[in-house]
Amino acid sequence: MSLSKKIILAVALYLIFLVVYLPTKWLVSIAPLPANVSLSGVTGSVWNGQIDLVQIGPRQIEQLKWQLSPWALLLGQANVDINLGNRATAVSGKADVSWSLSGVKVQGLRFDAPNSFLIAGARLPFGTQIQGEVSLMVADFIQGKPWCEQLSGKLFLNHADMKNQFGEYPLGNMALALSCQDGQVAVSMTEADNKLGISGLILLGADNSIKVTAKVKATDGQPQDMRNSLAYLGKPDSQGYYPVNYQGRLPIM
Repeated sequence: MSLSKKIILAVALYLIFLVVYLPTKWLVSIAPLPANVSLSGVTGSVWNGQIDLVQIGPRQIEQLKWQLSPWALLLGQANVDINLGNRATAVSGKADVSWSLSGVKVQGLRFDAPNSFLIAGARLPFGTQIQGEVSLMVADFIQGKPWCEQLSGKLFLNHADMKNQFGEYPLGNMALALSCQDGQVAVSMTEADNKLGISGLILLGADNSIKVTAKVKATDGQPQDMRNSLAYLGKPDSQGYYPVNYQGRLPIM
């Protein structure tokens, strides 16, 4: 091997080892983080690191850990194994995330958090207060246009309870299926997935558009305040279902 090739190889190995052992704490110290984001307890390297506490405005995430595969970078993509919290923390989750020029892929995603984490003190219409927990499980997700090429998952609303100026609505547990329809995120529910007599479909499309096509009927499991409000939806059909239709945009995205 010629001297020039030895020098090039030595420099390449030096740069590789420099990146491999580059401390995350140093990177965080020079990174231009948003004003509402703060990080505490940063340890490890770019490839294998941990942040004890991530503060994003009023939201807190404990024990963020990651492992980045260096071999995937040689193939032009980034594969990251992410873990959040544990059974003792309010927010927990995990996912295998891959990024390449074709987009983002996610496998084995699980995310659990209380509704208070998602709402984070936001003022909801009609003085609405929501309690309960959310569990999101996604087996596979492939980015597409406008949102997805492939999506398979479930969204669970556990011990959901809503109160506002119109009444109290102990909604209980609900399960929603997640899929991809023509690039749109589809959220569907059947009557077997809840005690409220609700079934239907929500489509999240381009430009944050949302379309709701659903129906609801009176059931013994509904809160009395909800049963009293059904008449505001119009007239029921021959099977006792009231229509729930809406088309617009998501104002929070």
